[in-house]
Amino acid sequence: MNFILFDQRGDMATLTLNRPEKLNALSYALIDELLAALDRIETDRTIRAVILTGAGRAFSAGGDIPEFADSVAKGAEEALQNFVARGQRLTSRIEAFPKPLIVAVNGLAYGGGCEITEAAPLSIAAESAVFAKPEILLGMPPTFGGTQRLPRLAGRKRAMELLLTGAPFPASRALELGLVNAVVPDADLQEAAADLAGQILRHSSMAIAAVMSAVTRGLNQTIAEGLLVEASQFARMVPSRDLREGLSAWRERRRPEWRGE
Repeated sequence: MNFILFDQRGDMATLTLNRPEKLNALSYALIDELLAALDRIETDRTIRAVILTGAGRAFSAGGDIPEFADSVAKGAEEALQNFVARGQRLTSRIEAFPKPLIVAVNGLAYGGGCEITEAAPLSIAAESAVFAKPEILLGMPPTFGGTQRLPRLAGRKRAMELLLTGAPFPASRALELGLVNAVVPDADLQEAAADLAGQILRHSSMAIAAVMSAVTRGLNQTIAEGLLVEASQFARMVPSRDLREGLSAWRERRRPEWRGE
């Protein structure tokens, strides 16, 4: 069984978490397969954007608890290596992915599913989506980055409430907290994600990558350090054909023809 379904239409690829009978719980095999799919997409020049969603009625209910429990039973070193490091590698990969990646939250996004949403550059939720940080109910903190990214998105006090209560919250609250960019009717979710990707892909691939890199790298630095990151990304664009084309198109009042070079 493939735990990740792949579908490419034009220059967009959709990756679907495919363990619907387990609410797309993030097993070790699923995480590894998703990481491998992202590696392939990064080097595929025919793919310029990625939509990540889930099969069935959940985006992801979080980590695979029986598998995780087995690792815990073998001790801290085993659990850190197999569970924590693997999950943090996934969310860090998603956070820093060089192509636009949009999470389309189609149902439950609990635990690790919520952490993937937090890490993603962009996300859209269906109206029926429900989020939660339930790790506290298991007697543990989040381990895929949730204690770090959620406070940066939502603010310390609001994040602390969610992390310490484990209470579920609706898509409308996720929008208010900054976890998602938009909430749409369930039937419109995939179309809305593809439309957002399409709006982005009208622009230069090089410029898109520069913006994403500058934001991701500069976000947790001082403003002075972040400005240096921004300047370095601009400097990379100066000799590019895309920047010359963008300036020429503006002067000539025409649409630019991007080549990603």
